[in-house]
Amino acid sequence: MPTLNWIGKDKIVNHHQEVPFKILEHKYGFTAEGGQIQAETDSGNKIIHGDNLEALKSLLPQYEGKIKCIYIDPPYNTGEEKWAYNDNVNNSKIRKWLGEVVGKAGEDLSRHDKWLCMIYPRLKLLHKLLADDGAIFISLDENEITNARMVCYEIFGEKNFIAQLVLLCNPKGRSQDKYFATNHEYCLVFSKTNLDRGAFNVKKSPEEISKNYKHKDEFGVYRLMELRNTHREFNRETRPNLFYPIYINPKTKETSLEKNDGFEVECYPLWNDGFEGCWTWGKDLAEKDNNLLVGKKQKSGWKVYRKSYAQLKGGPKAEKKLFTILNDSSFYTEKGQSSFGNIFPGLNKNDFPQPKSVDYVKELINTITTKDSIVLDSFAGSGTTAQAVLNLNYEDGGNRKFILIEMEDYANDITSERIKRVSKGYGEEKNAAPGTGGEFDFYELGMTLFDENQNLNEEVDIKKIREFIWYSETRTAFPVSRDNSESNFLLGEKDGTSYYFIYKPNELTTLDYDALNVIEKKSEQYIVYADNCLLPKEFMVKHNIIFKKIPRDITRF
Repeated sequence: MPTLNWIGKDKIVNHHQEVPFKILEHKYGFTAEGGQIQAETDSGNKIIHGDNLEALKSLLPQYEGKIKCIYIDPPYNTGEEKWAYNDNVNNSKIRKWLGEVVGKAGEDLSRHDKWLCMIYPRLKLLHKLLADDGAIFISLDENEITNARMVCYEIFGEKNFIAQLVLLCNPKGRSQDKYFATNHEYCLVFSKTNLDRGAFNVKKSPEEISKNYKHKDEFGVYRLMELRNTHREFNRETRPNLFYPIYINPKTKETSLEKNDGFEVECYPLWNDGFEGCWTWGKDLAEKDNNLLVGKKQKSGWKVYRKSYAQLKGGPKAEKKLFTILNDSSFYTEKGQSSFGNIFPGLNKNDFPQPKSVDYVKELINTITTKDSIVLDSFAGSGTTAQAVLNLNYEDGGNRKFILIEMEDYANDITSERIKRVSKGYGEEKNAAPGTGGEFDFYELGMTLFDENQNLNEEVDIKKIREFIWYSETRTAFPVSRDNSESNFLLGEKDGTSYYFIYKPNELTTLDYDALNVIEKKSEQYIVYADNCLLPKEFMVKHNIIFKKIPRDITRF
């Protein structure tokens, strides 16, 4: 497969591994009912202020492989600098980062080189966070869409390319464009693994069902779909096993695979011009679900149809595939502007001139998530993604979680404030919107877990270190009931294994016979972290003890 090269790539291909792990420092919680609080809500909803590369790294212990949906709207790299979210990767923080990572070569980078250096390590970490059955959606325009697609082929795999969606975002078009009035943007969709057919199907709305399902029987409303395959490449020659007669009773319209009393009309899958096509069902299925087949007389003769129900009793609702061209008027950029303006009526609209439509982001999220999925946006901007999650939960009773990361200083005043207002309700009179409910926690990036010598940073709260060890071993939340005092070395027990972290700041610890007194209960296996180990190997094997050295054996993500 062809790969994309650019100046600085060799410096950043593995840079995600070098990013220091930083602790998330909780600043405040928020609930729709109680407002801002000091305690953590433990809701699972997070807004993180800080460099998104470092923030993504900090999420790995708890969330690696668990994010069902990632939506990002990174800088389009248009060269625009008029608004808060610098769109030409010329942000001072990005320039500083490029100088540190790429070195002197960074001085000669084109804006495309800079953008690729910026996005590559972030996509590498996003790939780690994405669940095997999840998907990433990346909003872009023509400036970087080609480069981004090539980079995603490299990171996610060409076989995991799902679609390049086209969003009609500005129906009037950009009149200032040089040749054609651009009225669209793109959205790249990639998965982590090969997903099942229909993985992105969405439920049909009540309006769609009412419009298209015109028939009704004791099982529910249904529509009639012609049983003959409507593609001529599928025909008697290419699918001979799908070419067979079906017999129709002209009085009852019932069907049979055998010609007998009453079933006298012989019907083949023929086109109006006599072309021999084929059925979409094989004989076995046609016989098994014969009750779903009906005959119908047309001008050209009799045809066979199948009943397609909107929802059978106890079964799933009818689904549909989204079109690759998304042209619903609720997806237009002006809708995003209007929604944002209603939430912040006094804010200068030029600060955020092109926020995404909430309905657009909600539609993307809805294609891949279940009601308890986690949604991540590492270029959070004004917080559209979190609002989309809250709106979707409000509509279908879901409990999806959102994680937002925003590096700019408006993370608290705009991103967080928007979610507060959406949760509690906002607007007046005709623009009034009811509160969705919900809660979240706001974090800043704190100290690094390891110091410059790769030893544990002794200034870090020991609770955070214990949480990190537990996450790295079990990929589960740290047991909240555990005593986090220094004297309690047990982290917890999972699947028959007990985990101990024998650590004391400014003091070396040793796993020896005396240290075994810290073991609180019998387990099938013990994993013990300490600075040194003096137990004989034979003893450790006999008692299923695994020693891990501090800091060498602490997982680096």
